[in-house]
Amino acid sequence: MEQLIDNVHINFDTKSLWALNVALALVMFGIALEIRMDDFKQLLKSPKLVLTGVLSQFILLPLVTFLLVWLTDPIPSIALGMFMVAACPGGNVSNFFTHMSRGNAALSVTLTAIATLLAIVMTPLNLSFWGGLYGPTASILKEVSISPFAMVRLVALLLGMPLLLGMLVNYHRPKLARKMAKGFKVGSLLFFVVLVFIALYNNREVFMAYVLYVFWLVLLHNLLALLTGFSLGKLMGFDKGSIRCLTIETGIQNSGLGLLLIFTFFEGLGGMALLTAFWGIWHLISGLVLSGFWGYGSVEKEELV
Repeated sequence: MEQLIDNVHINFDTKSLWALNVALALVMFGIALEIRMDDFKQLLKSPKLVLTGVLSQFILLPLVTFLLVWLTDPIPSIALGMFMVAACPGGNVSNFFTHMSRGNAALSVTLTAIATLLAIVMTPLNLSFWGGLYGPTASILKEVSISPFAMVRLVALLLGMPLLLGMLVNYHRPKLARKMAKGFKVGSLLFFVVLVFIALYNNREVFMAYVLYVFWLVLLHNLLALLTGFSLGKLMGFDKGSIRCLTIETGIQNSGLGLLLIFTFFEGLGGMALLTAFWGIWHLISGLVLSGFWGYGSVEKEELV
């Protein structure tokens, strides 16, 4: 089983890969239409909250993932998929889930903006560091011989450029940005989800053969990610709204970016692609359930302090 899945490569042709690139960039652009320069100023107003969110996403989650991989000893390509997910910034729908859960929406937007910029360097760095620290995945990384600069360049194009363009539209044409943002994020996200489902359908035999093996790992990994953000927020003594935001920002990862990097640099390596694609489906379910549950409670609206 291990040799088979590690040698399987998900079929995703050049045209589909370009479509995935465009879809991810459009999703990021749609998110950026609601981000203002003032959102970055929240870092100065509330450094403790923002820095804790960054710590949770880029330091603690990869560390927790490494411990989980070490304890469960999954198939190497699937383990590398777990490292990829943990290396990515917060997911595209984290702002929506935070708002739905009556969490700290201002903090969520700030973390999205800052994490997106940091991901340009931190995503390749974390994947290389934690993947290289674990023997079985280190072997895959050596075989692939990824250029860190090539990955940084691609992440910058997919995340950094759309973010800056969206913010520029918001700055110069705020009314237009608000109108565009209403349907832009939903439409582009649906387009992206359809592409992922097409990829899974075209490789349904591989997916069905390993879905049960991947299923429990994704559930456990996602649960630990959510608990990491929640526990850190509790430990720091934050208010309920901020704790909910940290929980969602840590547990909802940009698996779309992970998939794109896998198809670009790892030729759709089976275990990585299946783990990351299933995470992309599951975190929407867990995010909806958790934010819906929290949304029934009452949280006083608080400013960042």
